[in-house]
Amino acid sequence: MVPMRDGIRLATDIYSPDDGSDHRQEGRWPVILVRTSYNKTFSEWDGVPEWYVRHGYIFVIQDLRSRYLSEGDGRYYHTCNPWEGDDGYDTIEWLAAQQWSNGKIGMMGSSHRAIVQTQAVLHRPPHLAAIAPEQGPTNIYLHEAREGGAMALHMYTAIYNHALDAQEIKDDDEAVKTIAKGLAQSREWLRRIPFVRGKVPLSVAPHLEETLFNYYHRGEYDEWWAQECNDQTAYWDRHADIPVLVTGGWYDPFVDACTGYFTAMKDRIGSTVRLIIGPWSHGTMRLRVTSLGEVEFGPAAMLGYPAHHELRKRWFDRWLKDDENDVEYDPPVEIFVMGGGTGRKTASGLIDHGGNWRSEQEWPIARTEFRTMYLAGNNTLADSAPGNDESISFVHDPDNPVPTAGGSMAHLTEINEPTGGWGDVPPFGQRAAVYGGQGRQIVPWGPMDQREHDWFSGDYAAGRKLSARDDVLVFETEPLSEDTEVTGQVVINLCVSSSATDTDFTAKLVDVYPPSPDYPGGFEMNLTDTVLRMRYRNSWTEPELLVPGEKYSITIMLPTTSNVFKAGHRVRVDISSSNFPRLD
Repeated sequence: MVPMRDGIRLATDIYSPDDGSDHRQEGRWPVILVRTSYNKTFSEWDGVPEWYVRHGYIFVIQDLRSRYLSEGDGRYYHTCNPWEGDDGYDTIEWLAAQQWSNGKIGMMGSSHRAIVQTQAVLHRPPHLAAIAPEQGPTNIYLHEAREGGAMALHMYTAIYNHALDAQEIKDDDEAVKTIAKGLAQSREWLRRIPFVRGKVPLSVAPHLEETLFNYYHRGEYDEWWAQECNDQTAYWDRHADIPVLVTGGWYDPFVDACTGYFTAMKDRIGSTVRLIIGPWSHGTMRLRVTSLGEVEFGPAAMLGYPAHHELRKRWFDRWLKDDENDVEYDPPVEIFVMGGGTGRKTASGLIDHGGNWRSEQEWPIARTEFRTMYLAGNNTLADSAPGNDESISFVHDPDNPVPTAGGSMAHLTEINEPTGGWGDVPPFGQRAAVYGGQGRQIVPWGPMDQREHDWFSGDYAAGRKLSARDDVLVFETEPLSEDTEVTGQVVINLCVSSSATDTDFTAKLVDVYPPSPDYPGGFEMNLTDTVLRMRYRNSWTEPELLVPGEKYSITIMLPTTSNVFKAGHRVRVDISSSNFPRLD
């Protein structure tokens, strides 16, 4: 139980090299620290501490304040806890002061475990020597909860998952059942939008309900979003000058946070900064998989354990053990460039899209050739501007939104009712693991053929192409005459008007495969997409409603990607006003 500056103690497990008789070996060791909101004894850590201990580290994993076995006053606000910077500092300095520590502490972990690293490093603990954040947002407003000004609905189910083991309902079995049943009925609740405070299952956990409605109601970037715990980017100038290894995925919702973190640190600190981006969704870099969604990327795409351990070990060996392993001379950027596969259907029923790793010296890539293409009224994407002021229109019906077909999500899941029914509640500390072990994604993450699915009826069969919908505007090139790589951030400039005083515009970049024997209708693979809520077209802080019928110029920045469009493929941009249930 490690004491914090205010006397609160945080539950902390310490794994040490032993001398063969269950006693810690004599000596001083470098320390790797993980701070987690997901239970320090969760099964995902099985064997992980022991692996690092075998390689000469003290491995430490700690429950965050008011989580699991740590003390606190019960307040816990999902990823929005203003004390995490101080708690991280105090934990690091406590570890450095122990007689078994060599005084060099490294931090690692993904998602929320990445956020607490960036919070700690802003407080500059003297003994923090290196960090390795993976797939973490650095601005909760832009990256996690309010994408383009709309709520990213994966946060709705994510908060429920955190609530299952909330200390504020630790001894209230009925409240736990309410949360669990709410998570089992996620589809139904998503169809009930708008959410109403006090009338959602999460209301039995008031602090987490408060966070949900902050995510849902705080459309403008205000003083709440501007807190250090919610937006580290505003405080980058306080960042400690220590080595940073940033890892992300093209289909992770925080990919722009990862690339932005890298570029911000390259401009600010002198220590080594590295960026690795693979063909992964949220967390799949830790798995021994080569595919995602309906797409196979090939054996090069797999990281997983133990390769992922080896990557981090080499990083920490250099900065915590002073091993002369030349990690600082590695290429600053490694990216997986998707594409180049056969396009055939694999034995497992996936399309062989392929891809390869490539090293770069900077990000964005300096040798990029910028190309402007034009969206024309005849649904083409061309190199020359249309000859006249053409327009194209559609009717958006919020009651019949364009269904999500893959994309970047970090949650958006549901659970099944337990086999024995809802009668027995698992012990505190095991609830998320037990219920979540029966969970599944509501919408598959990652790349999919862009076809309609009814995610809410339970009939998941793919229907007509999304491009056939009247409310999806499609702009595509002629078949390409040569392989064409798109790596970086695609910018969509539109001139729009609406009959409403507010609406959303969505944009999606698609790799269109030609028809083939395996795919007679072709395969339309989503690469990256996002949304812009029109009231925020000029400012996240000063919303402006529309004047119906008036024209507005807007810019939509698609999250970064890397893909080779093979000769014979088409580059396509889809424009619409919805992408549900990924976005509200």
